[in-house]
Order: sequence, then structure tokens, then C-alpha cells
Amino acid sequence: MSKRNSQANKAAARERLRLERERQAKKDKLRRQLIVAGTGVLVLAIAGGVGFGIMQANKPSHWESAADESSITAPKNTEGENGTTVVIGKTDAKKTLELYEDSRCPVCAVFEQAVGETIDKDVEAGKYRIKYIGATFIDGDSLSQDRIGSNGEGSKNALSALGAALNVSPDAFMAYKSALYSEKFHPEESDDKFAKDAYLLKIADSVPALKNNSEFKKNVEDGTFDAWALKMSRTFDDSGVGGTPTLKMDGKKITAEGSDNAPMTVEQFTTAIDKALKG
Repeated sequence: MSKRNSQANKAAARERLRLERERQAKKDKLRRQLIVAGTGVLVLAIAGGVGFGIMQANKPSHWESAADESSITAPKNTEGENGTTVVIGKTDAKKTLELYEDSRCPVCAVFEQAVGETIDKDVEAGKYRIKYIGATFIDGDSLSQDRIGSNGEGSKNALSALGAALNVSPDAFMAYKSALYSEKFHPEESDDKFAKDAYLLKIADSVPALKNNSEFKKNVEDGTFDAWALKMSRTFDDSGVGGTPTLKMDGKKITAEGSDNAPMTVEQFTTAIDKALKG
């Protein structure tokens, strides 16, 4: 090989190496640009995700939104501001028994299972009327302190469903209330089964006026009376009553004789209510 050809070959090799280095440099530059661009997209995606997460976390819950509703849909057969006055019985009854209850309350369930039938008979006979005040404090609600649902949703969801039953008729309301508190359907206080619409509708199937009632079903599932239930609960908060069940007549608390507790047997109840009716 001549010295000239050897030098030419070396020059050609150097040129190929230069070109190869340029191509590799371009590839590396493009790769870096893609990485930077991809990282930017990822950062934006993460930022967007975090922003969405924060927005969702700060978004009011359904019940918080219901509490802020200015327009309240009240059930039929109610009176007063926002329809929170629920009085059931004959209009010519001279006395009214105020009944304060929370749907999840286990003591209320014991009371209703023992005394509920007697109350129904008394109301039907015109002995007195019932003024019902529903509470939701077992859910962890304190509406006077703007605290909602730290311990569940069953009390307010059941109260809303009671509103749907009242919208059908007072008799349907009383029958549904009895079913909610029945030994068959009332859950343990720690089991928030009333938070599930499906369970409330299952209980309603035991009440003839509510079984296969499409309007009642729609009102339960749509939460038509959710805001009303919270207004009713605020009425309980404002009443000064500290627990459930609580019974009052003429502003005076009705208790079992020799006790500060509600009468929990038919005998205790009849004795206490007869005394209150004479007062």
C-alpha cells in the first residue's frame, strides 16, 4: 500500500468517526430533550393530580352541602319553618307528647319495642298527639358547631327516609318508625347499616304503604329530604335535650317513677303518662 493511500484511508476514517460522533451527539441531545420534556409533563401531571386531590378533599361532602341548602324540600304533613314541626294524631286531642329520638339509638329501640304499640293505641284513641323531633348526634353531628358525620351517616339517612314515609302519610311514618326500631331490623349502634339506602328500602318492604311505592323509593334514593333531616336535627340541637329517648309533655320531662330516665316498660309508661295528662 502506498503512503498516499494510507493517509487517505486514515483521513476517511477520521471523517467517519467525526460524523459518527456528530450523529451520536445529536441523538444524546434529542434524548436529553425528550427526558426534560417528559419530566415536565410528569411534573405537570403530578401537580394536576395533587391539585385535583386537594380540590376533592376540600369539596364539601354531600351532607355538608345539604346543610347549606337555602331551599328546603319538606315532606307533606309537616308544619312550621322548614317543615320541622311533625305532629301526628287527632286534632281534638288536648295534650301533646314530645318524643325525641335518634334512629341509631339502641335505647330508643328498646323503648319503641316495649312501648311503641301502647303509644300507637293512645294516639289512635285520641289520648294525646305525638310531636316527633329527630336527632342525628350518634352520627357525630353537632349542627350548632357545624360538625357533620364524624361517626357515620345512618341517623340522618334514616331521618330523611322517615321524611319520605311522612310524605306518604302519617300512618306510614309511624309504621316505618316502628319497623326501623324493631328487633328484626335495628342494627347495633356501631353498625351504620342505616347509611345504606338499600337497607332502608328493605325495611320499608315490611310496611304495606311503602312496599313497591315508587315515589317513596325515589325520594329515599334521591335524598329528597336530606336537607330537611338536617334542619330537623338542628331543631333537636336547639331544644336543650341531652339524650334519647326523651319524652316531654307541657314542657315537663316524663320519666319512670323515682328515676330521671324515660319509662322503659308499658307499666312505667302508663303510670307516667297518666300523671302527665292530669297535670
